[in-house]
Amino acid sequence: MRVILVGFGVVGQSFAKLLLSRSADLYSQHGIKPRIVACVDNRGSAVSPAGLDLERLLAAKKAKGTVGAYEKKSAKFDPLQVIENVEAEVVIECTPTDLSTGEPGTSHIISAMRTGKNVISINKGPLALAFPSLIELANYNGVMFRFSGTVGGGTPILEFAKRCLKGDRIISFQGILNGTTNYILSKMEEGLTYQSALLDAKEKGYAEAKPELDTDGYDAAAKLVIMANWIMGMKVTMKDVARTGISEVSVADVEKAQSRGNAIKLIAACDSRRLEVKPTPVSKKDPICVNGTLNAVTFSSEHSGSQTIIGRGAGGMETASAVLRDLIEIRDTIFER
Repeated sequence: MRVILVGFGVVGQSFAKLLLSRSADLYSQHGIKPRIVACVDNRGSAVSPAGLDLERLLAAKKAKGTVGAYEKKSAKFDPLQVIENVEAEVVIECTPTDLSTGEPGTSHIISAMRTGKNVISINKGPLALAFPSLIELANYNGVMFRFSGTVGGGTPILEFAKRCLKGDRIISFQGILNGTTNYILSKMEEGLTYQSALLDAKEKGYAEAKPELDTDGYDAAAKLVIMANWIMGMKVTMKDVARTGISEVSVADVEKAQSRGNAIKLIAACDSRRLEVKPTPVSKKDPICVNGTLNAVTFSSEHSGSQTIIGRGAGGMETASAVLRDLIEIRDTIFER
């Protein structure tokens, strides 16, 4: 299976390492031999119809900061040129998320679909802003669109809801969808102020230098939109989410919740009427009341009651494993056809 990899940051590199470490069992267990025929980052590209040498590709990125160093005289191709002109079955979109415009990810996904390529995305921006139209475009062009890594990292939250609860009707769900804010709130339970907890999260690499995407609830809202559309069949975007971040949560708020046997968590919730992200007191006996960087979601179904899935919500290798899951599913579906 020929793959074009667009974006070669933490997740892209983790995916390449995963393919290197698992090449033998991927073929023996799943009958799949992924071949990256093109890789593009923000400074250059590398293309080989026979398949790129992944060790050499990783070495070039480490030494020079770009996959463009793969060849001594490598031409710098625009990502859209590569997507449109290189023959492949799958495009993996791993560029950074932009929740204002969805770019450049949206353009990459549209270009791939229009040229008959299946798409795997870990980029939340395009799905949070244009989910219904992207699904429609995929269906129109007869290609598959998968995005397991956009929600829950390596934890199969979307698959759990879509497959394990198949046959039942999910009427609502709620949970913790952002590990950074969960870590900060967990540290505040230990007595740290919001600012001190945020600084600790930055030092440990859980929060970015500008953490507003997480702390203001945008990341959780984007994941909520993806889940609402994919699982509940809604047609919503970011503007449909009532969003409140955690920056106004005080130590006094945390202590008050603790005195009542609760913990304050940034909860993303969806039912048939409302999508909301806000700090909420949660009983410590509730299965979604997890600490640290964990994510947890409880699905409420019409007949089978409540089901909760818990796992790590982020990480390069964890998200790369979700990409690999999607790739195996696409391969299996193509084979079935």
